[in-house]
Amino acid sequence: MAHDRDRDARIDALLDRQGIYDCLTRMQRGTDRFDKSLFLSAFHPDAIIAAGPFVGTADELYDWSAQLQAMMHKGTLHSLLNHHCELDGDTAHTETYYLYIAANPDDTNLLAAGRYIDRFERRDGEWRVAARNTVIEWSIVQPALDNPLTAVPGINDNGVVARGPEDISYIRPFLNKRDRFVPPLG
Repeated sequence: MAHDRDRDARIDALLDRQGIYDCLTRMQRGTDRFDKSLFLSAFHPDAIIAAGPFVGTADELYDWSAQLQAMMHKGTLHSLLNHHCELDGDTAHTETYYLYIAANPDDTNLLAAGRYIDRFERRDGEWRVAARNTVIEWSIVQPALDNPLTAVPGINDNGVVARGPEDISYIRPFLNKRDRFVPPLG
């Protein structure tokens, strides 16, 4: 019986960690797709976030960040990397590494990396961020280079990135409507 209780506790912890990680991925996707409701679903309404010069609520952060990103970048990609999670009842403290890549209007790319230091709280059975500090470890602007992808005919036939609900990732049900085709090489 003790083994069953230990196993149940480990499964509960895995489910909690997955709920927290799912919350982080919703936030990243909401940021890149300019989907405010998805972004806000990752935060408690009273959460306070510190990100660069900004300190405020998630709603304020979204509006500030979306305006900044629309002015500065053609597209963004937020990737989550290492994730450490300490569970303590209905509270969790996490450290999540991120890599941020942005395509700039002058065809340069901004690369930045850092960590999200978060306090999550489970309220009404749902994990969301209650407090965040975004630590930027480094950033660099890469100069424009000849893009080898543009040399491949048809490379963009699957669509281009859209920052909103017109992006391919929102299509339900998703179906690949293109005919089978294996391009010849050489």
